[in-house]
Amino acid sequence: MRVAVIGAGVAGLATAKVLMQAGHEVVVYDKAPDVGGVWSRSRRYPGVTTQSPKAQYSLSDFPMPADYPEWPDGAQVQAYFAAYAEKFGIKARLNTEVGKAEPCGDRWLVDGEAYDRLVVANGVFCEPAVPEFQGQSEFSGKVCAATEFHDVEEARGQHVLVVGYGKSACDVTVPVSKVAASTDIIARQLLWKVPRLIAGKVNFKMLLLTRMGEALFRYVRLRGFERFLHGPGNGLRRRMLNSVGTVSLRQFGLPRLNLVPPGHMEDIVKGAIGLATEGFFEGVTDGTITVHRDTVITRLFDRDGAPMAELANATVLPADLVVCATGFRQGVPFLPDEVRQRLFDERGNFLLYRQIRPLGAPGLYFNGYNSSFFSPLNAEMAAVWIAADIAGAVDLPTEDQMRQAVREQLAFMDVATDTHHCRGTKIIPFSMHNVDEVLGDLDATISPLVRASHWLNPIDPAAYAGVTPKVLSRLPREAVTPPRRHAETG
Repeated sequence: MRVAVIGAGVAGLATAKVLMQAGHEVVVYDKAPDVGGVWSRSRRYPGVTTQSPKAQYSLSDFPMPADYPEWPDGAQVQAYFAAYAEKFGIKARLNTEVGKAEPCGDRWLVDGEAYDRLVVANGVFCEPAVPEFQGQSEFSGKVCAATEFHDVEEARGQHVLVVGYGKSACDVTVPVSKVAASTDIIARQLLWKVPRLIAGKVNFKMLLLTRMGEALFRYVRLRGFERFLHGPGNGLRRRMLNSVGTVSLRQFGLPRLNLVPPGHMEDIVKGAIGLATEGFFEGVTDGTITVHRDTVITRLFDRDGAPMAELANATVLPADLVVCATGFRQGVPFLPDEVRQRLFDERGNFLLYRQIRPLGAPGLYFNGYNSSFFSPLNAEMAAVWIAADIAGAVDLPTEDQMRQAVREQLAFMDVATDTHHCRGTKIIPFSMHNVDEVLGDLDATISPLVRASHWLNPIDPAAYAGVTPKVLSRLPREAVTPPRRHAETG
């Protein structure tokens, strides 16, 4: 069977590798000049590193190099994915942007080339959301997205504003502050930051990247020990989470810096927490970085030939360069309108069963639309699910039942995240719940003892290395089943 994969980031590469091992002919498209998705040299910005440590950001059967630091930088991560593609024989069509992917009978045409199945893996961080500022058209300074800012030398001697307060904003701010004339960060809302080393000693993965850490956040369906944590043990659960916040306050000196965020550490579920960037709070302390909290840029203008920015609090700042780390839009512009109409609910959320299978679009799959703390592992297990479904080996509910399940999940995430779930594509902090559900459909799991150890020890993707060969060994080698259409029930 011929399968097209759009995107050569981690999700696209994992999909290609698994489907090739399942015996399919796979063609991968990517508009970038190299593999890696967000880690491509065409996308990465100075200072970018992984948020999760290297072991947790690895694919199950391909560990990151031992000499990599605990938090690899962008170039190292891209090299890792390039090595993965080389090892497994994935030859992507790079510098190739897909213009149109459309259904044609039981097949899909990708820019006129026919495939039996299509996997969309273009990523949920592919299109930066850059604000339009009043006065920008006459502004003599430069405005760009963080993913368009590749060389820190562009900031040398310049007055730089960084818009945002998430990980990307803080990552790019630190190297900029070392060369810029001034570095100001414009934060509409402060977010909690988790230290890489809590109290300077304990890697944050020991607390938050475990099954216990995930269980501290209430999921739509409680099971086992979660029932205790969100029932009789709720007080203990809250104290465990809030203790991390207390340590962050003291470790970074947030009260002294007037940078105490609103809310609580539990707001991680709202995407309102990120890993602290090395050197960021030190820069604020020594004055090389200035944070303007609870405000936005209201207009850009020139004064006596010098580019300036005015903030909502009436502060006026020099602004030679404005770097926007303001999030991303999720889109599939290459799909025709009649397909896109079936992909979204009335609010524009993606309707994807298991974050993978759209409703009413036979032969189409998504991977990477499950952004998590363990994105490579989630993508890899989703790829195995896709391989099994192509072979007709997933016992799917009816389409009405799948639609109901997706809507219930979205309704839960609306409440849990205060609608901050990137149109249904972000599953943080419920990474392992997603893995468990996907593998449950495949009647696959890992050793109960290893799984139990992950309650108190960091999740180890390598523990899942046996899942792919085990599931694929049960599938027919030449499985060419027609795309399944489910009758509506009701």
